[in-house]
Amino acid sequence: MKELDGRLATILLVEDDRGDQELTKRALEEGKIDNKLIIVNDGEEALDYLLRRGEYEDPLKSPRPDLILLDLNMPKVDGKQVLKEIQKYDELKRLNIVVLTTSTRDEDVVRSYDLGVKSFITKPVDMEQFRHVIQSLKEYWFHIVVLPKNEE
Repeated sequence: MKELDGRLATILLVEDDRGDQELTKRALEEGKIDNKLIIVNDGEEALDYLLRRGEYEDPLKSPRPDLILLDLNMPKVDGKQVLKEIQKYDELKRLNIVVLTTSTRDEDVVRSYDLGVKSFITKPVDMEQFRHVIQSLKEYWFHIVVLPKNEE
C-alpha cells in the first residue's frame, strides 16, 4: 500500500457490469491494495462524481481520483463521451485515466488516446489474467510512477 501526501490513493472505477465491478474489487483486495475504491455505474454518474454534482458535491466525500479505470461501452453516457467532457475542464484534464474495456477496435484505441487517456487495456476474459492486469496497474500507478499532487 502506498500513501500519497499522507492519504490513501483513490481509484474511481467507472463500470456498468456488476460482475466486472466485483472482479475488479476482488483483484484489488487480493493484490493487497488498500486504496480507496469508488465505483460508479455509468458515465453519467462518473461525470456527476468528477464535476461534484448531486450526491457527490462534497469534496471530502468525493475526493479527486488518483486513477480512473474507465469502461467505454456503457448505457446513458459512454466512456468516449466521458473523455470528451473531461477535456472541457482544466482541473480534470490531467487525471490519470486507464481505459479498461472489452473493445479491440483500433478506432477506439486511437480516439481514447486523442481524448487524453494514459493507457488502453482490453479486458482479459480469463479471471487469472484479469487479476494480473489489475495488480500490474496497481504496481505501476502507485509504486513506480510519480503522480502530481492532487489539487482540490
